[in-house]
Amino acid sequence: MAATSKSTVLLKAVKKITIQFCPFESNVRSTREFLALVGSAKARSTNMNCEVISVVKHDKSEPVIDITYVDGERLVMKGERLTCREMLSAFQSRCKDKDPQSKK
Repeated sequence: MAATSKSTVLLKAVKKITIQFCPFESNVRSTREFLALVGSAKARSTNMNCEVISVVKHDKSEPVIDITYVDGERLVMKGERLTCREMLSAFQSRCKDKDPQSKK
């Protein structure tokens, strides 16, 4: 996680992030790390209107990250077989594509 925390998480183009997981499963580490990154005060300060919702279940369900962008597009990632770095990379590349300031 140390390597991923060096990059800044920007939530400008994001409306809502819902992160759902069962904490007792062995496959939730990367999902929890992703939650820590997008839920940090530094990331949240990039868009105060972005909702970050964590849904903790005890039903052995697989970890899912559901991201809704301001333009209505959704990105759903199943964290069971993805690393935090892979999820963050997919998330940030989509955010960069949607940010008009990064297209200069």
